[in-house]
Amino acid sequence: MMPNYTDSLMAFATLITRTAREVSTNATSHNRMNRMGEGLEDFIKDLYCNSFDLSVEQRMQKHSQTFSWLGNQNNVPDAMIYDGDAIEVKKVENIKNSVQLNSSFPKNKLYADDTRISAGCRTCENWSERDLLYAIGQVNNSELRKLWLVYGDCYAADKEVYAAVGDTMTAGLQSLPGVTLEETNELGRVNRVDPLGITDLRVRGMWIIRSPEKVFEYFSDDLGSFANMLMLTRKYESFPDSSKSQIESLTSERFRILDKAVQDPNNPARLLPAKLFALNQ
Repeated sequence: MMPNYTDSLMAFATLITRTAREVSTNATSHNRMNRMGEGLEDFIKDLYCNSFDLSVEQRMQKHSQTFSWLGNQNNVPDAMIYDGDAIEVKKVENIKNSVQLNSSFPKNKLYADDTRISAGCRTCENWSERDLLYAIGQVNNSELRKLWLVYGDCYAADKEVYAAVGDTMTAGLQSLPGVTLEETNELGRVNRVDPLGITDLRVRGMWIIRSPEKVFEYFSDDLGSFANMLMLTRKYESFPDSSKSQIESLTSERFRILDKAVQDPNNPARLLPAKLFALNQ
């Protein structure tokens, strides 16, 4: 069975033409916030598959044909398109609020040798590196109120920047006299802290990144009031002509494609050409 092709341009085109914005709360979690988060994940997956109005069985089939990985709650990413981008979904109460990344530091790309991704994701395809898109949505009363789709290389620095912080903290733990460190994906785990050897210490990272609504507020009035998608121009040019033609052919007073420049996350003095897709309410 050949995979279904999809990409972010096709997904945003679907968003432009779709009027219903309900986010399902029929998720597995008993926690309301988690249900909203899972509902947003389902919305984004349906957006990429254009599977909103299918039966449950048809929707499962479409997702299976589109994604090589559908993620879990504990590891990045939440989805990975066959031979395409990885997607990480984050729900916020307010689009201007900082985004909780928890133990996963910000990523400009996704790498198969990252020990923090699951074995299933690592082996679902033969891959080494994928572009990563953050889908950050504000959901209120089961309705998607605002959405950002932003590629990691517009948003996050190289992985070495964040790894250096964790490595420095781990080295500090290793310098403590009389402690036993256990190998871990966390910042550190110190075993047998006390004389009885019955107490362990887990040191976990809780990464937070500023909302793209705040990071890119220098775009001012050009931002869409409902949804924005941001990518480097070289990423846009990598998409098939059919996808570019599809989104460029959409005519609406609510939608604009703008040429912009973003600060290089590794060197803010350098500006990178980018494309902003802005959708108003």
